[in-house]
Amino acid sequence: MRILYVENHSVFADNVTRQFLSQHTVTIVPSLSAARQTLSAAEFDLVLVDYDLDDGKGDALVREIQASSAPITVIGVSSHDAGNAALRRAGARAVCSKMQFDQIQSVIEKLVERPSKRSE
Repeated sequence: MRILYVENHSVFADNVTRQFLSQHTVTIVPSLSAARQTLSAAEFDLVLVDYDLDDGKGDALVREIQASSAPITVIGVSSHDAGNAALRRAGARAVCSKMQFDQIQSVIEKLVERPSKRSE
């Protein structure tokens, strides 16, 4: 699976990718602007979006992806409940707290098993 991971803490993103996402092709970007540029230049199956980014909040990107009707699944991955709730309200199909990132693969698998529904 091709994953775009929007995370501004590079050491955390590298560790997560190595430990939990190694079976996927992961592109890590540190900001909303880099995510927008990368999404316009390449196709992804999944976007993992942090809430607190240096150039804004991740829920803005989630809303943009949802508005584009692109067939991309979005998972919110914030370290705090308020961030994950905001990402979910913006249209993320699921959330996975950074404190429970060892569960990210099962979250991904659950989403892949069931078809995408815009009304969720």
